[in-house]
Amino acid sequence: MLTDYHAKYLAYELTKRCPSDSVEKLAGAVASAQVDLNPHQVDAALFAFRSPLSKGAILADEVGLGKTIEAGLVVSQKWAERKRRILIITPSNLRKQWHQELSEKFFLNCQILEAKSYNACIKQGHFRPFEPKQDAITICSYQFARNKASDVATTEWDLVVVDEAHRLRNVYKPANIIANVLKKALKERHKLLLTATPLQNSLLELFGLVSIIDEHAFGDLKSFREQFANLSQQQVFDTLKARLKPVCHRTLRRQVMAYVPFTKRYAMVEPFDPGESEDKLYHLVSNYLQRPNLQALPPSQRTLMTLVLRKLLASSSFAIAGALTTLTNRLKDRLKSGGTSPLARRRTRSRLRGAG
Repeated sequence: MLTDYHAKYLAYELTKRCPSDSVEKLAGAVASAQVDLNPHQVDAALFAFRSPLSKGAILADEVGLGKTIEAGLVVSQKWAERKRRILIITPSNLRKQWHQELSEKFFLNCQILEAKSYNACIKQGHFRPFEPKQDAITICSYQFARNKASDVATTEWDLVVVDEAHRLRNVYKPANIIANVLKKALKERHKLLLTATPLQNSLLELFGLVSIIDEHAFGDLKSFREQFANLSQQQVFDTLKARLKPVCHRTLRRQVMAYVPFTKRYAMVEPFDPGESEDKLYHLVSNYLQRPNLQALPPSQRTLMTLVLRKLLASSSFAIAGALTTLTNRLKDRLKSGGTSPLARRRTRSRLRGAG
């Protein structure tokens, strides 16, 4: 049991004010976390706190460097400061992973909010499900946050973490409805964007991500294009780096090789020449899939199914055997049903022989 003195001392350590760029800022979160921290992760977490006047930050470490841990440190510090209205928006398939990471490694209470739990709260008379009755971090998917954008916008979030934030990089395009809705709903909130690929095909994607944090960082889209159209000029490139520095933090794998032991991978290339029967099968299936009227595949799914069948064909004859059997059975069932005209049945028999 803790004495009153020790309890008061611990409370002071958790809530004392520290400079935003001080290592002591994360002392409580680091001490309680069940993770082996690396220096770059602590640096990234401190970067997220560095400017108290900013509206957020982008953590863009390369894949495998622990962006989830970095976000967990930031979330833990907010929790220790009693700023516990925290929302995590993530792809639906990562919701349970976030719940597990925060619960097991940082001992934080979490709730996954989806349609079922949301409606259950409403039936119980709790009309603001995004604000749990007990302190808990809310985790939801992109689609759910978009559908409940009015609730998201009216909640006074202390922090919003957006995982896989590159999904929002085309926010400058009106056609990206989810990105624009979420940007508007989170406009006044402090945000932490996590992405390993801040841009892929266009520099405008970087503009889109930064605009979610701060709309005035680069001005409007037209001025951004005019100013940074020619990055081959060193002065333009340096200007862009300087403008990004307060907002975006990125660590590369080569920068952490000294203390992160990555597995060395060696590519082994094995020559493979298909046999005569495999080559014949390839041409037969290819010719069959190119027929203009293909009864074995639904017209609406023909392009996708053709792609799948070609991938199976490229794997091995055994891989595609099951798919061809399924197509054959489907055509046989259509013949037995008798739901087609005699002419269509004759054509189906002909295609069945071709599929066989």
